[in-house]
Amino acid sequence: AREVYQLVSDEVHAIVKEQYGLLNDEVLPQLAAEGIRFLKRADWNAEQRDWIRDFFFREVMPVITPIGLDPSHPFPRVLNKSLNFAVELEGRDAFGRSSGVAIVQAPRVLPRVIRLPRELGESEYSFVFLSSILHEFVHELFAGMKVLGCYQFRVTRNSDLFVDEEEVKNLRAKIQGELPQRHFGDAVRLEVANSCSEAMTQFLLGQFNLTETDLYRVAGPVNLVRLMQVPDWVLRQDLKFQPFTPGLPKALHKSQSVFDGIRSGDILLHHPYQSFNPVIELLEQSAVDPQVVAIKMTVYRTGTDSVLMQSLLRAAQNGKEVTVVVELMARFDEEANIGWATKLEEVGAHVVYGVFGYKVH
Repeated sequence: AREVYQLVSDEVHAIVKEQYGLLNDEVLPQLAAEGIRFLKRADWNAEQRDWIRDFFFREVMPVITPIGLDPSHPFPRVLNKSLNFAVELEGRDAFGRSSGVAIVQAPRVLPRVIRLPRELGESEYSFVFLSSILHEFVHELFAGMKVLGCYQFRVTRNSDLFVDEEEVKNLRAKIQGELPQRHFGDAVRLEVANSCSEAMTQFLLGQFNLTETDLYRVAGPVNLVRLMQVPDWVLRQDLKFQPFTPGLPKALHKSQSVFDGIRSGDILLHHPYQSFNPVIELLEQSAVDPQVVAIKMTVYRTGTDSVLMQSLLRAAQNGKEVTVVVELMARFDEEANIGWATKLEEVGAHVVYGVFGYKVH
């Protein structure tokens, strides 16, 4: 297992290095050429800096709480994949305490990318990273002390749920009990900015009981997924893939209801090339059709806002026999599935909790 883990680690390190290379050497320069710029601190002009400073005091500072590490303030419990900053300090704070290190946790409610007003940007779209703002103004959090360094980091934790379904009498209750601890499992990876000092890197590795193999030095934000929101802000259709509109089978083009289409012959839906709407419409029509007496379904992944589940709830409320097999161990959807299962039971549906050994997607 150690040999396999080392092979995986080597491969992932290479992939992450390539990922940030593509970001810095290709994606960001090409975006800048199209008037979409991500401004580094050195690029801020006086007006931009004033606006960003005001943003920091108005939006950021009120919701963050720096934690100076000392015997009475141990290293905090860092949430899985949350953005954090390790700050090296010198001097004494307002209470006369000397702390060489502080941790600043960035709340999830804060955006990781902030768009500057159009009139402040030298291009049509100008963005700054939250990490850049915190780096620039972190000294405001430590009055009377000197900031020697500020480094972003992120820890990935083991998110497996340790549940033996054969030994548990109430699987739902057991999973519900395990879910709150998911964000605090054992650390398995540490990501730090490539500017992070060696002393701070070793300090963080020690806090999370990790080794150099588990360390990833990155040249940019530690969570690139947060960049996914940027295309929604940039109104440049010429830079985006054309939206794909899935089609409908011919049998459903003329039918007023899905049942009418089925009566005329079998219908094969080929996803994602064909629309999933017929499945939703089938359930919506079944929920109100007086000739439908029972609905039986297996549910794997639902999400927190599911039209499908709403239709099943409506069917049960309309007096139909609704039986749903719910997969409780759908990874990272356990909480949503338990929530829907509870709502189904409340309206009289019969819920069977399953742990599936094999699945076909």
